[in-house]
Amino acid sequence: MIGYVTLGTDDLPRAARFYDAIAAEMGTGRMMDFETFIAWGTPGGGAGIGLTKPFDGKPATVGNGVMVALEAKDRDQVHRLYDIALAHGGTDEGAPGPRGEGFYAGYFRDPDGNKLNAFVMGPAAG
Repeated sequence: MIGYVTLGTDDLPRAARFYDAIAAEMGTGRMMDFETFIAWGTPGGGAGIGLTKPFDGKPATVGNGVMVALEAKDRDQVHRLYDIALAHGGTDEGAPGPRGEGFYAGYFRDPDGNKLNAFVMGPAAG
């Protein structure tokens, strides 16, 4: 249902380093790259993530209650994505671990404060 999610940034080069590292771990890369907008994902694949300087020229802000969830292939990848996020300027919002039966996730924010998580559900969560 979701084609892509776009997040705002005030420092596109810094944010791009963060998302380049996350995308590489997930086996994908940039699919669009412009002066004020970059998108990661695989054309024809699952939902992608776009990063942009706000079109209205005002500072980027973080939505309270907004979160982008990145589907990992297994618990080990949840840990790798969490570690990559923190190593590339992200901040901790909840270390990887079980979050109820059949759900395993780690939570973090990107360098601009946007909240994300890496998760697995079902058998891969066990």
